Amino acid sequence: MLRNYLAVISRSVLFRGIKPEEIEGMLHCLDPLVRQYRKNDLITLAGEPFTGIGLLLKGEASVSKESPSGSRIVLHMLKPGDMFGEIIAFSDQSVWPATVQAMEDAVALFIPREKIIGECQRLCPWHRAIIRNMLRIVSNRALMLNKRLEILTIKSMRGKLCAFFLDQYRREGHATFTLSMNRNQLADFLNVSRPSMSRELARMKEEGLIDYHLSSIRLLDIPALERALDEGG
Repeated sequence: MLRNYLAVISRSVLFRGIKPEEIEGMLHCLDPLVRQYRKNDLITLAGEPFTGIGLLLKGEASVSKESPSGSRIVLHMLKPGDMFGEIIAFSDQSVWPATVQAMEDAVALFIPREKIIGECQRLCPWHRAIIRNMLRIVSNRALMLNKRLEILTIKSMRGKLCAFFLDQYRREGHATFTLSMNRNQLADFLNVSRPSMSRELARMKEEGLIDYHLSSIRLLDIPALERALDEGG
């Protein structure tokens, strides 16, 4: 079954610097578990025992946590090739820190933590590359969560939207980009109500700050968005 997903696996940052033809042999050493899920199935549940570092092979999934008030906060969305659970790979924590839910039929691969961070008995030459990639992944995830925290501390709806769009612009390098989440998911991500967010998006469009169609966003006046972010923080 894994052979069907070798192209996706080889694109994962976990296997950066490792030749695609070597990955199939590596997987025998890593001893992964592959599971299939239906739409809305829970892939992981926050608080349950940690089963291994996850890699989404097919479909789309959301990573979320529940706030003290009981509301659901979306942390980020997963696409094929994206990892989850890596943030606790080097920690003492033994439970899943967040819930991962399939947004459509999905397939996920789980690699036991000890197979990655433990000492390789076979002295595989790629083990050092895996450790290096894991450290890069954890660092990038920490930076992303820090950026998310910055957005959540912004008081105004417009400020949150401006911060999110400007961050996407800087990462993509283009004023036009496609969001990886729908409106409901974006509202959950920003921890705001969907109707209020939609009204603010419409106002920003009328004022000539942005344009949008479905999940495609175009930033029309970046300096004005930056000023609005400063004023809305």
